[in-house]
Amino acid sequence: MATDYVISSDRFKNFFNQLETRKSVLTTITQLHKTLTDHFASLEQSLSEKSQNLDSQIEAFDEKTKKALESLENRENAIPERESMAAARIEEQEAAAIADIEKTEEGGGGERSLSEMLRMYCRRMDSKGLVRFLLGRRKESAVLRAEIAAAAEEAVDAAGMVVEVVEEFVEMKVEGKSGMADRRWAVGMVIQAAVPVVEDGGVVAARSVRERAAAVVEKWKGVMGGGGGESGGSGVGAGEATMFLHMVVGYGLKDRFEEEYLRKLVVEFATRRDMAKLAMALGFGDKMKDIIDELVKSGKEIEAVYFAYESGLTEQFPPVPLLRTCLKDCRRNVNNISKKGNYSVSALEEANNLELNATKTIIKCVEDHKLESQFTLEGLRKRVTQLEKAKAEKRKGAIPTSKPSNKRAHGGGGGRGSSGGPPSYRPPKAGRFSNASPSFRQRNPSQSHHASAARYSAPYNYHSHTMYEGPRTASYGPGYGGAHTQSPAALPQQYSLPPQDMGPTGARAAGSYGGQVSYGGQTNYGAYDYSAAAGPAYPPYPQ
Repeated sequence: MATDYVISSDRFKNFFNQLETRKSVLTTITQLHKTLTDHFASLEQSLSEKSQNLDSQIEAFDEKTKKALESLENRENAIPERESMAAARIEEQEAAAIADIEKTEEGGGGERSLSEMLRMYCRRMDSKGLVRFLLGRRKESAVLRAEIAAAAEEAVDAAGMVVEVVEEFVEMKVEGKSGMADRRWAVGMVIQAAVPVVEDGGVVAARSVRERAAAVVEKWKGVMGGGGGESGGSGVGAGEATMFLHMVVGYGLKDRFEEEYLRKLVVEFATRRDMAKLAMALGFGDKMKDIIDELVKSGKEIEAVYFAYESGLTEQFPPVPLLRTCLKDCRRNVNNISKKGNYSVSALEEANNLELNATKTIIKCVEDHKLESQFTLEGLRKRVTQLEKAKAEKRKGAIPTSKPSNKRAHGGGGGRGSSGGPPSYRPPKAGRFSNASPSFRQRNPSQSHHASAARYSAPYNYHSHTMYEGPRTASYGPGYGGAHTQSPAALPQQYSLPPQDMGPTGARAAGSYGGQVSYGGQTNYGAYDYSAAAGPAYPPYPQ
């Protein structure tokens, strides 16, 4: 009877194998169905988004077309009025120019003022005479800058006059003539005064003038970078690059150049005063985020702040964190350069120059954008006062490094007014609390502290320059409106370090200064007394 209940194991195995196969098939079908469903859902969503985007673009295009048609209609309706105004303006300018010529021929009127001379050259469309006049009056650059814009409005064809000025400048560069730095300054002033920075061409010019400008700028691109002046890694002068871009924007020539070439100029010379505005006028609005990212990565946080404000991207690039990063980098760099220079006089001098310029640039940026409530300036202003005070004291106590002669020069070239040879100068007197003699310091070690406390007080000149003039190392702060200056006369008369910051020789203890800041301007200093003390001393950085 037991044989009736024997179960075949093979049947069960086949049954379960079939179930497993069907289960695998069902799982595969389910996954495939899910994949297809997700794929078609994604396609539907993508098509929906593209459709919405296309609808918004069509709507924006219709709106833009409507505005363009309205603008054209308004311009067409205004043509008669503009013609009459232009005719009256030309007659007025013609009468003024004739009066100037007659006045010159008659030799009357006496000496003319600077403003009258500028207007006379512009009325006569005398581009060469205008540039010569600017070069002759460069020392009066502040007055020229204030008057030339109004004078350029007196020109019958200001756009044509600017093209003539630039064309002469480019021809001189091609010929390799000298004195191009001064001429570049004069040409830059004319461009800045007569060519507005507006997208799609800022000057009102005939087509022939624009074509002539295009030919001149194309030729300029081929020779740009020569003739002296500050330059970047590409060999192009910073001021000249800004002038070039100004002409491209002003005459609507951006389509004639590769976009990447123009973008590289913008990024490389971002420290120039109007570069952010030029970038927007060049149509880089949708690329400003990438440009600002590149500036931040290259350590140009100050420039990034100006670009962010110009493009309205301050939410994506908050200015205060960028400024704090810049200040932190400045302190680290200042410390590094002093360490690398073994805290020598020259290393500390360079470190403090860069620190002063960087600190002033940060202060200027904060004030320009009214960020005082978010970024406290009290400590930075105190630091600037300390550094300027130290330099002022150095200027007062400067002593020649070479040992002066005990005898006065006589005979030819020795006395005042003699013309027989180079003049001889008496050394300045030493300060009350220092002595230039090494033996004196050895006998009086306490005197070395007084000398070291006044070691770093050389005169400091923080240049303020226009867009097209300035030191070889461009400074963003002065480029955006000038530097902060402080009168040395208003500063205290003595400065020294706390004892814990002094080394055994009177030098600053390690870990206080160093590094190079990429946005410092050049400075000029008087003679330093490298034999008056064992080492320099400087004020500590505010925490």
